[in-house]
Amino acid sequence: MKYFFLYGIALLSSHLMSAYESAFPKTDVGQIEIKTIPAARLIATHSEHHYFEANNALFRRLFRYIQANDIAMTTPVEAVLDPAGMYFYLGCDVVYTALEDSDEVSLIEYPERTVLSIGVRGSYNAKHFNQARDTLLTHLATQNKWIATGPARAIYWNGPFMPGVLKRSEVHIPVKPAPKALQI
Repeated sequence: MKYFFLYGIALLSSHLMSAYESAFPKTDVGQIEIKTIPAARLIATHSEHHYFEANNALFRRLFRYIQANDIAMTTPVEAVLDPAGMYFYLGCDVVYTALEDSDEVSLIEYPERTVLSIGVRGSYNAKHFNQARDTLLTHLATQNKWIATGPARAIYWNGPFMPGVLKRSEVHIPVKPAPKALQI
């Protein structure tokens, strides 16, 4: 019985997620790849706490903002961990110039960027994030074509009603090509 309940929730959550616009394609679970994230407009909120202590408050701020401004939810949700920050991508139908910063939410424009990405399955927690980040750092250390340009970020694809064992996420580390002198 529990299996059918979880399966039903997963189907509902999958259906709801398919209604959302995706900012870029997912990285397959377990795959490591270099990918380009397109330029985007986002809304952001921050906290002085660690992300896994503050994420519910951050989500509520952003969700209130999109509700108040009649903005459709998009995927993924992006997060920085320490100090905490959460970012919602704005869909292509949003009139960006009609939006304004609030006390809790700011508007951000990100340029196109290149990241080293790994696809992850499982609950959104520090353990899964740290394991994926460490895998990417090991991968970077064993090659000479790319170098990190910033800290890792969490990329979350599923909403809160998706069971943890089915959730999809990614960890991204921004990268740039290594100088030719380092490439052998």
